[in-house]
Amino acid sequence: MYTNFFNLKQAPFSIAPDPRYLFMSERHREALAHLLYGINSGGGFVLLTGEIGAGKTTVCRCFIEQIPDNCRFAYIFNPKLSVGELLQSVCEEFRIDAPGGEVGGVKGYVDAINAYLLASHAQGRNNVLVIDEAQNLAPDVLEQLRLLTNLETSERKLLQIILIGQPELRTMLARPELEQLAQRVIARYHLGPLSEPETGAYIAHRMAVAGSVGAPVFPAAVVPLVHAITGGVPRRINLLCDRALLGAYVENSREVTRTILRRAADEVFAGESAQPARKPRWPLVTGGLLAGAALSAAAAWQVLPQRASPTKAEVVQLPGQVQAPAVVAVLPRAHADEASALRALAVLWGASLPEGDPCQVAFRLDLRCHAGRGGIYELRQLDRPAVITLRDERATTHAVLVGMDERSATVLTAGKGGKRERVDLAALALRFTGEYTTFWKMPRAFRDHLTTGDQGPDVDWLAARVAQLGGAAAPAPQQPFNARTQELLRSFQAKHNLKADGVAGPRTYMRLNQLTGVAEPRLLAAAGTGS
Repeated sequence: MYTNFFNLKQAPFSIAPDPRYLFMSERHREALAHLLYGINSGGGFVLLTGEIGAGKTTVCRCFIEQIPDNCRFAYIFNPKLSVGELLQSVCEEFRIDAPGGEVGGVKGYVDAINAYLLASHAQGRNNVLVIDEAQNLAPDVLEQLRLLTNLETSERKLLQIILIGQPELRTMLARPELEQLAQRVIARYHLGPLSEPETGAYIAHRMAVAGSVGAPVFPAAVVPLVHAITGGVPRRINLLCDRALLGAYVENSREVTRTILRRAADEVFAGESAQPARKPRWPLVTGGLLAGAALSAAAAWQVLPQRASPTKAEVVQLPGQVQAPAVVAVLPRAHADEASALRALAVLWGASLPEGDPCQVAFRLDLRCHAGRGGIYELRQLDRPAVITLRDERATTHAVLVGMDERSATVLTAGKGGKRERVDLAALALRFTGEYTTFWKMPRAFRDHLTTGDQGPDVDWLAARVAQLGGAAAPAPQQPFNARTQELLRSFQAKHNLKADGVAGPRTYMRLNQLTGVAEPRLLAAAGTGS
């Protein structure tokens, strides 16, 4: 209904789980790290809880993508099952041949599962069972799950179970009759809501993916109100922002105002407060009724006056910053072209890049460019300064991001003798397209893709560092890239929230550099530095 009005490719706030709109906040990344830790620790149960709409399914989808190749994965999303039905579902998910009905019974299923787990272990495979909406599991079913984890070797259990559910799952496991299961939980994480800056970054990310360009439809000034209304819960943000876009459309407004947001909240969350629900202002219509609906809604939305948008001189006062220096919402002057921004960025790595393609020149200095796309918190995860692409209604520019904390970012202004200036993180996120470029230092004789049997200085460098960080004995020089090194590499990647594929790519090398003392600038270490 409103996509053409805002020049969007699709509705940005659909609650359907579209992987293109994936946004991983720090909390989501921490939750993912707990899941990855669980499957690499040889333990029994891992517990992930969170409120409805907090993003548990998002974390689970990311987890599935990062499961190592030697793991077999089973997923049960409807756990309102009896013991027999659950065991049957486990067999179906793992493709285990088992006798069904009264012929097999519970014992038949359990015997078949145990035989399968022993055979998998002999082949060097692990098995992970994920149960979503686990708060719906009956106590006797939970006890049967505990019994399934009894099969173990001297080093690890042969079945690892991840329980994902709402907060009452924690209460269930605190019951005395489930104490034995609770004692087998080796990692647990409760996924909380997004912070206010994360809420702004989340909105900006989804709008950018949907194709939004120019001035932000959700200006920085309305982000605190979105967060206050939704509590930072992603699904509630989606519901509110979708309705707010419709409200802006029928009012012929190119941006969402506070008034529009409040009216959208009245419609979407009617009945959640003590106030009586109001009659809907936006009739549900299709086809030829669209024009009439727009007129009716537009008339209804003229009841209250709108607050003017903030001026350029207006600053954002963030909660908890009592008597702290104001952080401006207006972004400082950025570079008109990416090449000049990259040359300014290279100075932080101690490199002076002459004219020409900065990435080609940097390559000769053992620096590699790494270009990516993600949100502000993708950059926080990388923890290194970067050139980020910004867009407004006039032009696309490139800013040098050199520092970041929870509420603000530090950018290097364009021009000779550029200064460091702090800006509101939410304001930056609203202009950030998601595209960034950074540098990383290459090992000597670096190759893009190592294969089994490769030898050389880059293999020695990689093998020594993954062994050191994994607590293993350092290999002798000139050893080939082999299965042992690849397994240590996968373990390192899983531990540090990287794709555990055993392939040493740029992000793996960046993290290795950070952990082994390679001299590179850091993003978070520079947070809060002023001009």
